[in-house]
Amino acid sequence: MKKEKVQILHQDEAIILVNKPANYLSIPDRYTPDKPNILGYLRQKFGEVFTVHRLDMETSGIMCFARTAEAHKNLSQQFESRSVDKIYHCLLDGIPSKPEGSIDKSIAKNLQRPGKMMVAAKGKKSLTEYRILETFNNYCLVEANIKTGRTHQIRVHFKSIGHPLMVDPLYGRKDAFFLSELKLKKYRSNREEVERPLMGRCTLHAHYLALDHPVTGERIEMESILPKDFKALLNQLRKWTK
Repeated sequence: MKKEKVQILHQDEAIILVNKPANYLSIPDRYTPDKPNILGYLRQKFGEVFTVHRLDMETSGIMCFARTAEAHKNLSQQFESRSVDKIYHCLLDGIPSKPEGSIDKSIAKNLQRPGKMMVAAKGKKSLTEYRILETFNNYCLVEANIKTGRTHQIRVHFKSIGHPLMVDPLYGRKDAFFLSELKLKKYRSNREEVERPLMGRCTLHAHYLALDHPVTGERIEMESILPKDFKALLNQLRKWTK
């Protein structure tokens, strides 16, 4: 793993807050443990480290890790009791009818498609509150505050209201987004070159995390700015759709 890609936002004797790059695993892969992952990097740097929560591989943004078993227990209880605030920024395909609202739908494993989740009446209760921040013709930037932490919660919830992530190979309509989709007839490319995607991963970023320090009890709030690929996509949307 390239160390310069992993930004330590905060560290002390009890916790570490990290800005996870996209396309890095949160924890080692079961079958190929040498794949770049945040937990492995932190253990090489700090010694024993405990995983508190996870982000999908393609999702960028803030993650929290514990440095002691006591801190891990305390933080895990905070996540379970929903006292932790987690806000994500995501680009959606389409624009919800209401500028803000909540999606209160239970989520369960999709037994027909292993590795995929689905809205199901008998699933675990899941709540996502959202607010539209900016619109771009057929897309929008949304702030999503998840009150529960189910697997793929944001991706499943927005798909359930007809507006999946702009790019999401598992739940959305596209596995990549190209500049030519914005420029249309104005787009010019070298016919011999294959167009590279403007965004080739899920349009989801863990923007904000707030929790109580497991030792001092002090409320810690941390933000993570959007990475370069996300910023570049937004800049092009603003340029070609306004």
